[in-house]
Amino acid sequence: MTIRSVKTLPKLPGPAAWNAILPPQPPSEPLFGPHKADVMVIGGGFAGLSAARRLKQLEPNAKVVVLEATRIADGSAGRNSGFMIDLPHELTSDDYAGAGDDRVMIALNRQAQAFGRTAVEEYNIDPNYFDQVGKVNGAVSAAAHAHNETYARHLTTLGETSEMLDHQEMHDLTGSKHYRSGLYTAGTVMLQPAGYIRGLAQGLRNQGVAVFENAPVTQLSREGASWTAKTTNGSVSAERAILTVNGHLESFGFESGRLMQLFLFAVMTPELDTETCARLGGTSRWGITPSDPMGTTMRRIDTGQGGNRIITRTCAVVAPNARIYASQVARAGKVMQRKFDARFPQLAGIKMAHAWAGHLCLSLNGVSVMRKLDTGLYSGCVQNGLGTARGTLTGIGAAELACGVQSNITEHFGAEAAPKRLPPSPLQRIGANALIKYKEWRASND
Repeated sequence: MTIRSVKTLPKLPGPAAWNAILPPQPPSEPLFGPHKADVMVIGGGFAGLSAARRLKQLEPNAKVVVLEATRIADGSAGRNSGFMIDLPHELTSDDYAGAGDDRVMIALNRQAQAFGRTAVEEYNIDPNYFDQVGKVNGAVSAAAHAHNETYARHLTTLGETSEMLDHQEMHDLTGSKHYRSGLYTAGTVMLQPAGYIRGLAQGLRNQGVAVFENAPVTQLSREGASWTAKTTNGSVSAERAILTVNGHLESFGFESGRLMQLFLFAVMTPELDTETCARLGGTSRWGITPSDPMGTTMRRIDTGQGGNRIITRTCAVVAPNARIYASQVARAGKVMQRKFDARFPQLAGIKMAHAWAGHLCLSLNGVSVMRKLDTGLYSGCVQNGLGTARGTLTGIGAAELACGVQSNITEHFGAEAAPKRLPPSPLQRIGANALIKYKEWRASND
């Protein structure tokens, strides 16, 4: 008999604002007592719900159960910035260019987008929640502009198009005079991440998938041919189990000392009234990633996505214990208020309505963990900060492995090396956070 006690349960401070700005969800379906399934999926984010959908495509009659530790879209999926990017977006590089075969990764990312697009159509998800409007790499300095020029040349070698926007065009787009230039690429899907995740969950329920919320798994054990996941008030047993818990894979006893637990912070304005929108100017929807990956990400949304609001995301902290505290959110909030005020002096001083932290997981060598872990146990984890596209892909791949199906997704992730071992925890935390602070300082104008 194999028993794995779960060491750490997900805990994130602040609301999942993307979820909070949508209408309330129906009451959750509680898990009480023992249940049986053909396949259970532990984790109800991008990877988990994509895995469940792929399972139903491959085995329509299978009984599938999803266990989510929080409410759907209250965890990391509802804290994502919502960029489902098709092009190379390597966060550890200077300009997002990948270290591997970028053409392969572009094709896979577009496969993830296509999977999401068909889910939107099949499940009647609001198309506002899945908007292929593209994004801009914003540059505010000569060095940042040079990053964009380098990246544009790299895209050209890949046969991909981009468009350089000048200062005036950036002002016309955003209402901000802060940006010197920008590099527009058309392929990014801008999600309302909570709305999209909610829609996936409801579509799966309509297909007969049981989605249990507020059901954190405290123990995973195997006896005979079945895996059993114990939660606070119940349990689920199945011959096949899929872990789609991203960095919490370590909490289940896998890849210990190899996963970097990273937290990013974000704030969101209250809904902007008509007069404030007029002072702001610009268009009603846009997304800006910084030309330097350690800079500041900005988004503007409109009533179709939860109200006229602006989201600011920056600041990163490595926390090997996968814990972050309200005081850290408050400190980051002050930094982001300054970033917001610098970009939009016409709105300076607006008090943010929401502030939160989101959990990312990276490996030193940029690999995911999408593979068979044990007999009947599979993983679709470690998204390297690319939770929308990479999570979708690893969820699909884990489901395919569980069904004995080979595809380009299983071949790609199955060929990746294991995550590299990290330095011991104190050195990891001190060294990684020092490096992050340096990179944030270097990108402080972005």
